[in-house]
Amino acid sequence: MSDTSRRKFLAVAGVGAAATATALGTAGSAEAKPSAKRAKEPVLAIVDDPAQGTVRLLVGEREVVVQDRDLAIRLLNAAGGN
Repeated sequence: MSDTSRRKFLAVAGVGAAATATALGTAGSAEAKPSAKRAKEPVLAIVDDPAQGTVRLLVGEREVVVQDRDLAIRLLNAAGGN
């Protein structure tokens, strides 16, 4: 993802990402425990392929790709829809 498109996406998606993070924080926080290696800056999650469980995490200047179908489904459920 180019820097320009990433910045535009982050600007447009910032509010939605914050709402999703809030929903996720209340949805399954009883089991999650913070790690010393956790991100210290905002994280934006993009679900590319829910069937395969592909989730891209944009963390500062880095991009991390995670294969986790359960996480992909929980993110989509938290995001909801109309």
